Amino acid sequence: MGLPEKPSSKHFIEVENNEEVAAVHHEDDSDKWIFFCHGFGSNKEGSYEKRCEYFQERGYNTVRFDFRGNGESDGDFIEQTLSSRINDLKAVIDHFEPGTFVLFGSSFGGKVVFHAAEDLEPEVVIGRAPVTYNKIMEKYRAVVEEKGEFTHHGEKTIDRRFYEDFDSYQFDSVVENLEAETVIFHGGADTTVHPENSFEAAQALNSDVSLHKFEGERHSFSDKAEARMLELMAVHLD
Repeated sequence: MGLPEKPSSKHFIEVENNEEVAAVHHEDDSDKWIFFCHGFGSNKEGSYEKRCEYFQERGYNTVRFDFRGNGESDGDFIEQTLSSRINDLKAVIDHFEPGTFVLFGSSFGGKVVFHAAEDLEPEVVIGRAPVTYNKIMEKYRAVVEEKGEFTHHGEKTIDRRFYEDFDSYQFDSVVENLEAETVIFHGGADTTVHPENSFEAAQALNSDVSLHKFEGERHSFSDKAEARMLELMAVHLD
């Protein structure tokens, strides 16, 4: 017989405007926590479930959730901004009341955790192909300015409101205020968020930074790179 399956529970957490965010807590009897933030138009399923289970098996409480406008959470995608995503993350953390915790953000989720960390004071911030500098999103801005909106993945639309909010967040503020240890993973062949941005961010940050470039990997990691990332994360967190 195999080991019994570790428990998980679903939570619907109230945020702003009487809306709720859907979260899954993979439970462990410990005081170690990791909160996982998905990318721009993604959700908490797939690789996030596997990541949570991986660290749950290593003695962590892990939480994955859908930002509003995605997955099982309330709200329309077009209404969401970087600010709303940061508020969603803060509400999720407040709900579980961890003592100390780690933040993980993939792609645009990396932008969320970097700016949220200025107030939340996590022990470690981990970014996978993270959006850092605002220039990374300029290619979408050009479409919004020309057409009034931009649609990503066929159904995820942003308009000028997204950039009006986005422009109030600059990575220079993260550089000035982030004190947590930072770990970044980036594919060397990523053409969605170019790895040079992570090299620049790692050099600029005033905290301890580890940067892992996976040669030949693109924005979506292969199974091999994903497994390697999890192994390296475990080394950093032990």
